[in-house]
Amino acid sequence: MFKTMGRAFMLLLVMTLLTGIAYPLVVTGLSKVIFPKQAEGSLVYKDSQPIGSVLIGQNFSDTRYFYSRPSAAGKDGYDAANSSGSNLGPTNKAFLDSAAKQAAKVRTDNGLSATTPVPGDLITASASGLDPDITPEAAQIQVARVAKARNVSEQQIQALVDQYTQGRQLGFLGEPRVNVLKLNMALDSL
Repeated sequence: MFKTMGRAFMLLLVMTLLTGIAYPLVVTGLSKVIFPKQAEGSLVYKDSQPIGSVLIGQNFSDTRYFYSRPSAAGKDGYDAANSSGSNLGPTNKAFLDSAAKQAAKVRTDNGLSATTPVPGDLITASASGLDPDITPEAAQIQVARVAKARNVSEQQIQALVDQYTQGRQLGFLGEPRVNVLKLNMALDSL
């Protein structure tokens, strides 16, 4: 019995070293060599200070910026340490009330009529609660508001939206999208 327990303990020790220490170190080392920017979190810097990550959504509430997708991550949203969706289904009253309230806010902020359809990504949180991208349609709705707040032409803002719109990956995966952080940084560079 002690011989069997000894072998089991040795196997546990070896597997712990292999899968708990060696494998993570090798994968981390390789990722830092092959994909250095991504391995460090795809951080974006301004004046040598990190201001965000292109992979994690942020809250932009100033009318001079494009708004991100709403977040259900953490108590106040956009908490990268607390990534989660709301887990509310499409028939849940709290979800429906929240979506109606958010749609009304988007319409009011962007000077839209009460019957103008609002893209779903400006109304509902993603599964992670930290989606960094919005659809081109969600960006389009915000062009006039951002142009007015920045006192520039809508054509200039639309050109930036077009420039920062990414197509489908490999031409067929996913949907076209606009990274909100990159777009808002470009706005600051105008």
